[in-house]
Amino acid sequence: MSVQDSGQAMIGRRGFLSWGGQLAAAGAIGAFAPARLWAGTADLYPTIRTQFESYVSSGKLPGILATIGRAAGMPDLVAVGTQGLGEKTPVDIDTLWRVYSMTKPITGIAAMILVGEGKMKLDQPIADFLPEFANMTVLTDPEKNLDAVPAKTQITVRHLLTHTAGLGYSIVTKGPLLQAYLDNGITPGIISRFPIPGQPASKPTPDLKTFSERLAKQPLIAEPGTKWSYSISLDLLGRVIEVASGMDFEAFLKTRIFEPLKMNSSYFQVPASETKRFVSNYAPVNGMLFPIDPAATSIYLDKPAFAFGGAGLVTSARDYDRFLNMLANYGELDGVRIMSTATAKLAMSDLLPPAVSTAGTFADGAGFGAGGRVGKGANDGVFGWGGAAGTVAFVDPKRKVRAVLMAQYMPSNVYPFNENFAKWVLQDLGRPA
Repeated sequence: MSVQDSGQAMIGRRGFLSWGGQLAAAGAIGAFAPARLWAGTADLYPTIRTQFESYVSSGKLPGILATIGRAAGMPDLVAVGTQGLGEKTPVDIDTLWRVYSMTKPITGIAAMILVGEGKMKLDQPIADFLPEFANMTVLTDPEKNLDAVPAKTQITVRHLLTHTAGLGYSIVTKGPLLQAYLDNGITPGIISRFPIPGQPASKPTPDLKTFSERLAKQPLIAEPGTKWSYSISLDLLGRVIEVASGMDFEAFLKTRIFEPLKMNSSYFQVPASETKRFVSNYAPVNGMLFPIDPAATSIYLDKPAFAFGGAGLVTSARDYDRFLNMLANYGELDGVRIMSTATAKLAMSDLLPPAVSTAGTFADGAGFGAGGRVGKGANDGVFGWGGAAGTVAFVDPKRKVRAVLMAQYMPSNVYPFNENFAKWVLQDLGRPA
């Protein structure tokens, strides 16, 4: 079945990502003790360890993992439980997880690589690359009908990066436009081989080019550059990247990000040989866990319609930590630079159009950068986002701190897990939660 992230997942992501400023106050200077062997990590994070063990021993989750790192070396690791119910394989830093919308910052950084190279500009109309978007229309009453008027503004690369293009998303869009999206397969994402109650069925378009062409025929929900609305913009950005780079989107990610950073466990299709380290995905219902995507028969073992730049990746905590570590070092890791310092700083800055506010949205008053939330005020410098199945990640380049949280259940607001994680970390750092 095809679907995007549950919008409810943002509740937890917002709570987690907002604590970066408090962490700063803790002074990650000495907030994190010198790197130790993973065997000693439990001593560093007793609250996290205790909470993780409680979730696992009570049967709420089969396995949970977190990495917390500084600028240099491997991150600290707290891992509890196994890859699935009844399984013996413990979760570890190389376990594979469905990260859903944590794909978005990776796609955003891919676009910024091209911006840094001058192959496209932030405020360049995407119609320069995708002519089908030259004459868009905007709905006059999105919840009632598809009546629309000509758009006054062209969609730009900036708009796609920051969810201000006026595009919809099947998990937030309502009314006739939602049905139009479903009818046209504008649903870049997958959950299960089986029907999910409450989730409309829709087969994704056969390729990224067709996705773009069908999407361009649909009206927008708002004038570009005027409103923050969570959307499929990062999926469309994948097509812009293809045209601007002259490379297949997935190949671009592999060549320009995954291989240079040695992210060797990041897939849009999980190889059969790697199933042994792939977790199962569950839906908690009335105190029980129901497998909605067992690892052994996962839909992620099949080749997807195309690489979903907004929600398609399966990856390990090791790989995502390496991505964050690169950002913490402003574009460089282990002597390999994938983007300039200036471009990396720009990517993690507030790129929202001047008139747009995120107050009351999933981003909750924060700024927005290249596919991720950007902290303001006390949270200044924190960049990150989360996924629909209980995953969250952030990086604070100014203080050289990064963290990844991995769990696997949907929807992620079933447990107050993500927002509480921030409190547990702060407690372990000796700061008020």
